[in-house]
Amino acid sequence: MQLYDKDLLSVQEVRELVEKAKAAQKELSQKSQREVDAIVRSIAEAGGRNARRLAKLAHEETGFGVEADKVIKNVFGSLGVYEQIKDMKTIGELDYDEEKRLRTLAVPVGVIAGLIPSTNPTSTAFYKSEISVKAGNAIIFSPHPNARNCILETVKVIRQAIAEAGGNEDLVSCITLPTIQATDNLMRHPDVALILATGGSAMVRAAYSSGTPAIGVGPGNGPAYIEKTADLPLAVKRIMDSKTFDNGTICASEQSVVCEKDMEEAVRREMEKQGAYFLTSEQSAKLGKFILRANGTMNPAIVGKSAAVIAELADIEIPKGARVLVAKETGIGRGHPYSNEKLAPILAFYTANDFMEACDLSCEILHYEGAGHTFIIHTRNPEIVKYFAKRVPASRVIVNSPGALGGIGASTGMIPSLTLGCGAIGGSATSDNVGPMNLLNRRCVAEGLKELDEIKKEIPDCGSCRPMNVKDVDLDAVVEEIVKRLRSI
Repeated sequence: MQLYDKDLLSVQEVRELVEKAKAAQKELSQKSQREVDAIVRSIAEAGGRNARRLAKLAHEETGFGVEADKVIKNVFGSLGVYEQIKDMKTIGELDYDEEKRLRTLAVPVGVIAGLIPSTNPTSTAFYKSEISVKAGNAIIFSPHPNARNCILETVKVIRQAIAEAGGNEDLVSCITLPTIQATDNLMRHPDVALILATGGSAMVRAAYSSGTPAIGVGPGNGPAYIEKTADLPLAVKRIMDSKTFDNGTICASEQSVVCEKDMEEAVRREMEKQGAYFLTSEQSAKLGKFILRANGTMNPAIVGKSAAVIAELADIEIPKGARVLVAKETGIGRGHPYSNEKLAPILAFYTANDFMEACDLSCEILHYEGAGHTFIIHTRNPEIVKYFAKRVPASRVIVNSPGALGGIGASTGMIPSLTLGCGAIGGSATSDNVGPMNLLNRRCVAEGLKELDEIKKEIPDCGSCRPMNVKDVDLDAVVEEIVKRLRSI
């Protein structure tokens, strides 16, 4: 029987992809660490060679971001990730504790479902392929429909690289007919062991409710606090570099700037000097109605667009050359659209009386949206860093670095990653920058050290812990004493 219905065809495709991926993963499980590493290296090198071409495809198809910055993200997601994970032990025995006679073995989870967003499509495909194969798994991608073609082309490059390294190209595959039914079927398939979800909140919630173990991430909404001891020009430069990098499409990028009131004029002057434009109250209100949809979610029309394009879409006039649009904000939550995540060169601007109030304000912003994700601070005072690090509900506290590049591990020492866990507070299964070690199970092989007789001998003598006999207690006296204490309060 010939199938013509798109949904049915996509579901059938998923079943075939899972079957092939399962066979490829079984084959990979017989390979050594050296052989697995050779495949991962081949994928990384292919990413480097094709970084410019795929960046151009992604930019043309999605209309998001900056092509030159997407080249950097492709190199980061392929070669950058590889450099960090290449020496990790992920196959076979991971560790042996001779004293405890305890071995730890790496066990691949199997077939992974990888959800790919439209904001970082090609770079995420390289990154997820590398960490999945490194951990001994196969992965099947469900591409965002708006980035389908560039993701399919990236997967084609990856599959060729795998074959060139002697691997089975079905280790990495992609749905060619992306439908809601296909993605749902992939996530619920009994032979899919884990979902690696990067995308919108609705998609992440769907992953967690599928019944399949999932690693998903929540939205970012990171405040950037400029403390009085900071190198102000450098702090502003880092914020501007971050917020304009690929037009703010990385979820770890700054969403608001917080400073103390006595610094407000200096911070504003420096931001304007470096290309920020502070909206008038009328402009702020007009753009505020445009950046969110009626249901309170981000308007996709602003995602990854330049300040000039956003201004034109919102019908407001801004100076030529303005890089970032800034709105003075006093509130947080519904009715205050600038307090939300904005994957575009738009910033909220808050002031506080002192660093303690700035910390409380930052916490409130994150609890409203972005809990568990990222917080950025610019300061020369390590005690201030300690104060904020103990209090802010964020898995990443980025110190004196651009939030976007620091959060993903490009300008900091964290694991390079394009899937940033938000921990339990953010509804995520992990707070890590997700890497290969999150995609494998650990099997303990424990040798016996003691017999039951030895364990019995180690039980302490507890003769003094004789159970109390209620008959020995004068209950009237106890009640009288309690009443006496209550009256004296």
